Amino acid sequence: MRKADLHMHTNHSDGQHSVEELIKLCKSAGLDIISITDHDTISAINEAVEIGKEYGIEVIPGLEISSDFLDYDIHILAYFFDVNSKELEEYLNFFRAERYKRAIRIINRLNEIGLTITIEDVLEVAGNSTLGRPHIARAMVNKNLVSNFYEAFNKYIGNGCIAYEKKVHLSPQSACKIISDAGGLSFIAHPNNMPEDIIKILIESGIDGIEVIHPSHLSNKTEFFRGIVNEYFLLESGGSDFHGGDRDDVSNLGKYYISGAKVDAMRNHLMRNRA
Repeated sequence: MRKADLHMHTNHSDGQHSVEELIKLCKSAGLDIISITDHDTISAINEAVEIGKEYGIEVIPGLEISSDFLDYDIHILAYFFDVNSKELEEYLNFFRAERYKRAIRIINRLNEIGLTITIEDVLEVAGNSTLGRPHIARAMVNKNLVSNFYEAFNKYIGNGCIAYEKKVHLSPQSACKIISDAGGLSFIAHPNNMPEDIIKILIESGIDGIEVIHPSHLSNKTEFFRGIVNEYFLLESGGSDFHGGDRDDVSNLGKYYISGAKVDAMRNHLMRNRA
């Protein structure tokens, strides 16, 4: 059986590994198909496709977009979109600019409570990556403001904490339209703690599928989401949500996956829609 992991991140967003490092790890884990789903950027995809060919791994276009609905953070995974879509590029440029503004707001909050950190400290960690809270957390560790990555989130910058700042508002419906307009498919990412009524609203809004396989899903949740997929004739995705580094999650590669047949079902769905 072909093994597909359709959720992973590189150092183009908040992952720790370069594209080639990640693909080497995927090869060692016995994966045949992958999708790099960096946050709000597709800058790793073309490189990944070429390197993937060298290692005998198929790389399909992927992306993770953040949205929100009724105070729930809802992440949308996108697959098989046109990487050359100008409209998609414009949206992603906007989201990345908003991420920078959010980072500034978080840093200002940290400064207000006596934690000295600058945007330059964060940019030194992030490099050319799309800015996110993990970069702020690592910068806080570097500055000895916290003892580890998780303390930064749990005490200061996690949801509801003293220095937390919301992302720019984007509805799931808008995210799905952005993806659809670029020729892609949209999936609800890691819906582990999402109420069933919210999932049903997302289905009605035009989502194509659900990420059924994810490290945060216990077996009963996996079967629950698979039941929803079957009931509403949706597509099924899944993966390790691999980041590396502080998360110490390399063992998840090759452990959380879907079959190649599920990926074929995605392709067939797109072909029927485009016919």
